[in-house]
Amino acid sequence: MAASRRATVRLWRWRCNPLRRGSDVVEAWVVLLGWVFALVGGLLVGVMAADAVERDAERQRAERRQVPAVLVEDANDRLPERAATDYRVWATVRWAAPDGSTHRDEARVPSKTPAGSKITVWTDKNSEVTAEPLSDGETRVHAILGGVLTGAGAGGVVLCAAWAVRLGMDRRRLAQWAAEWELIDTRKGWKTG
Repeated sequence: MAASRRATVRLWRWRCNPLRRGSDVVEAWVVLLGWVFALVGGLLVGVMAADAVERDAERQRAERRQVPAVLVEDANDRLPERAATDYRVWATVRWAAPDGSTHRDEARVPSKTPAGSKITVWTDKNSEVTAEPLSDGETRVHAILGGVLTGAGAGGVVLCAAWAVRLGMDRRRLAQWAAEWELIDTRKGWKTG
């Protein structure tokens, strides 16, 4: 038996064809616009997200500063058996703000540090203890990952919307076909289905 060959007709929804329905053309446009909006929109949203991450990191670098502080209490904590070399615990520290006022807050300090030890903490514009700002390398990684994930998410939302529109069109088309088949009579007067 000879193998049958099937001809693949590409872009059949765009070609002139007597079997092509209006819904086929609309579906082709939905697919095309869905992909275009997903790619272009995802790219734009991703670039905007990466830029927002970089601006936020720059703002943090501008607002945060290192200040010398004094440990108010002993940083006693039982070290776990498998502690990292930089194991830190929460302890109360005291520091002077640029305006001369004294502040107290908890900060993470090395374990077993005695009271009165001098340490360095990061503070924000309100003179509250905060985390160290992101380095240039960390900012770059966060911006890239944030941009890629946000862009992919935005593109995915657009593609899901296009898929939902196509699904609705398929359901409508099947309902129309069912109604048309109900109208067709067989030779003996029976109805199909």
